[in-house]
Parts: sequence; C-alpha cells; structure tokens
Amino acid sequence: MQNTFRRSGFYIIALLVSFVSIAAMQTPTPAHGATTPESFADLADKLLPAVVNISTTQVIENRTPQEMPQFPPGSPFEDFFKEFFDRNQPDGQQFGKRPQKRLATSLGSGFVIDYKSNGDTFIVTNNHVVQDADEVNAILQDGTRLAAEIVGRDGKTDIAVLKVKSNSKLSSVGFGDSDVARVGDWVVAIGNPFGLGGTVTAGIISARGRDINAGPYDNFIQTDASINRGNSGGPMFNMQGEVIGINTAIFSPSGGSVGIGFAIPSNAAKLVIDQLIQNGQVSRGWLGVNIQEVTDPIAEALNLKKPIGALVSNVTEGSPAADGGIKPRDVIIEFDGKEVTEMRHLPRMVAATPVDKKVKLKVWRDGKEKTLNLKIGKLDEKVADSEITDKPEKSTVGEVEVQKLGLTLSRITPDLIERFGLGSDAAGVVVVDTDPDGSGAKERIRPGDIIHEVNQQKVSTPEEIGKIVDKATADKKRTVLLLVEGQSGFRFIAPAID
Repeated sequence: MQNTFRRSGFYIIALLVSFVSIAAMQTPTPAHGATTPESFADLADKLLPAVVNISTTQVIENRTPQEMPQFPPGSPFEDFFKEFFDRNQPDGQQFGKRPQKRLATSLGSGFVIDYKSNGDTFIVTNNHVVQDADEVNAILQDGTRLAAEIVGRDGKTDIAVLKVKSNSKLSSVGFGDSDVARVGDWVVAIGNPFGLGGTVTAGIISARGRDINAGPYDNFIQTDASINRGNSGGPMFNMQGEVIGINTAIFSPSGGSVGIGFAIPSNAAKLVIDQLIQNGQVSRGWLGVNIQEVTDPIAEALNLKKPIGALVSNVTEGSPAADGGIKPRDVIIEFDGKEVTEMRHLPRMVAATPVDKKVKLKVWRDGKEKTLNLKIGKLDEKVADSEITDKPEKSTVGEVEVQKLGLTLSRITPDLIERFGLGSDAAGVVVVDTDPDGSGAKERIRPGDIIHEVNQQKVSTPEEIGKIVDKATADKKRTVLLLVEGQSGFRFIAPAID
C-alpha cells in the first residue's frame, strides 16, 4: 500500500512502510580523509536499540461476489450461469456465500523518544504507517514484541505517536536542532527496509527545504542515505546521535532507492509530537487569508524592489486577519519577527504559532511598509476542496474585446449569471472568452472569471478596464495588476500588456 505522486516522469512514493537503506560506503580518497568518518560502528551500537520495527494488521473484507441474473425457477439457463459466475468469483467465492475477511499486514519503522511521562514509553513513526491499522505492534531489536496504542496522528505532517508498556526501561533517543544541519553534513538512517529488521545506512544531507507536494507544510530534508520500503517513520541521526529528521518518502522511478530520500525536520516534528502526546491532536494557528506567490510582474506592479513575501488575495470575514486590519493586495513580508522570503513559508509560520498568541506583521501596502498587530486564531482542520465546473460556452452579447490582454469582457447580466453559475449578487466584469495566445490566458484567466480591480481601481464595466489598460500603456507600464475571482477564489494577476 503506497501513495504515488508523478513528477516529470518519476514517482515520489510516500512509503506506507518506512524507508532507509544500505549505503555503500566507499573508501575515502586521501584528499577527503580528514572529514570522512572512519566508521559508524560505535554510533550504530548506541542507536540501534532505540529503533523499532512497526508491524500493523488490518482486517480487509473481500469484495462482494457479483450477482447472477435472475431466471424463472427451473430455467435451463440457471445452472449454466451459476457455474459460470462461480468460476469467476474472487478467492473461490460462490453465490449465496458471505464475503470472506482476511488480514493484511505491513511493516514500518519507528523510534523510542526520551519523553518524561508517568512511566509511559512513546514511539514516533509516520501517520501513513499506522493510519488504517486495526492492530499495531512494536518489535524491539532483541525481538520482543510490544502491543502499541495510537496516541495521536497528524495527516498534514505525516506523524504519529504510539504508546507501549514494558517491564524494563527501553533505550531512547533525543532530538537535535535540525535548523543547524547543513547541506553536506553526514547523517545516519536506521530502519526496517523490506522487513529485514534494524538496518543502518549513511549518507549526507543533499538539500534542505524541499517541497514535494506531500502536504501543506512541506519542508523536507533531502538525503542520499539509502531509504527503501519499510523505513518510513525511522530516524535520521546527526553525528552526535541526535534525531534531526523522520524518514518519510523517496523520489524514485521504480519504487526502489535511487539516492533521493526525504525526512521531516526534527524542529517541525517536535511541535507536532508534543501536542499529540499532550492532547491526542494538533492545534494550529490560523490567520484567515488566501495568499499567492509574488511574481516579478506582480512585484513591479506593486513597486516592490524584489518578489518576496505572500500576497493576500482574500481575507476571511471575522478572521484574525480581518480583525487585525489585513487587506487584499497587502504583501506580508514579516511575521512575528521573521522575514517571509517566500509565500510557502508563511503557512508553516502561522501553523506553528500558538493559538491566541499576539503577533506583529509587516505588510507592504500602497508602496510602503505598515506594521499590524493581531491575535492568532485556531485553524479548522476541515478544508473543503474547490468545486470544478465545465468551461461555459462563449457568450456573444454585450462583449468588449481588450486586445492588449487577450480578453473578451462583459458586464454581468442575468444571462451570464445563469450561464457561468455566478452568484446573484455578483459584481465586477466577467470574462466571456480568452485569446489562447494572449497574456490573460497565459496567466490562467478563464471564461467565467470575474475581474474586480485593475491597478487598484474597482471596475464594473469592460470600458473602464480598457481605459485603465490604455493609460498604463501610455505611462509605459509593462503590466497591469488585476484582482480576479475564479473557481479557486480571489487572486491577483499581473498580465503583460501586449
């Protein structure tokens, strides 16, 4: 069982069973001998007892047999079809027999953590290792099998915490500071690849801050330490024997290790683990904004010197952001004293902030910085997906073509409200068609989208948009800034003026 994500002809496999592997350590050349460890043996002896194999069992019910067509009693077809369908049932099932149940087992990895708590022993692993399990066991290095209870799981970070009872004190490991780990540092990974048991592999940190689209808070450490099926949930250690990552996924065209593995940084994991142990669930901070990347054209349109921060496209009514004075078109450039260099950093910053904490934000508004104060709310973990609709047919009534954007626009009419499925209170200018070669289409503007603002001016007619675009052209501007409402909500777009 595994989740697979296609990326440029390759696959990112979120390992339902943990991954870490045997890295072939080559004899160092004399030029690098001073920095290459002579052996990992002492470190492995110390750490192996704290790493466990995770065995899970799930009861799966075979699918219901196909139903045989009904025939009148005594029909000559009845026996024929009964024999035919019996031969084609899964697992030899026959008509009239109840579906059979079977046990499915899987293996992963985990590690015992040094956590002070009333004699309970806690084990960390990946959520995808245990999420569907009916029974979970932790197998120690000496073969001892302990029944494990799931304390809490967090799907967004793929972390789970288990609890076991033992008559003797178990070996444990502590966390290190993943923020100080550098690209090129040696790391050791221990886990249960392919069910082989405690296996030690070594490599280096290949990269940091990787986003593999596995979740909203991706910030993985990349390593070339060999990771394979069965290693998910296993620890990544630094040379001091501290856990700086939880091995979670690999990048592979075949499902096997190709030297590109990913681990959750320990500093991010600790925040989740503490909450799971204390509360059984994770409470995350909430700001209440929709944000998007600040591109070069958008930065130019907003007079930002460089494309940094997170551009606010919409503010949720009644949210901490709304109460704190954040507005659409603000660019959040600093959050709680930390610079927001990229849009994707902000969700992690906010999520890691305690609920009800008062924080300061710096935003870029109207060509200058502005400081805001607000109190962080609690995130509702239930997030609904956007509804996808079919592309509407082209409208031909009341259209105005803005050639410089490659858009055909119209005022909002009852006919267009019905055709595009717009709200009865919709306002702005609706896009009824796009030129595939125009700048609007290149910025993914689609028929049915509504333009609310152009260069920070509210618009209600196509003619207003045309005049603003013409003025921007006369002022030798290369882009215009649009506030567009589409299927996924509000967003700012800076199409070129062709």
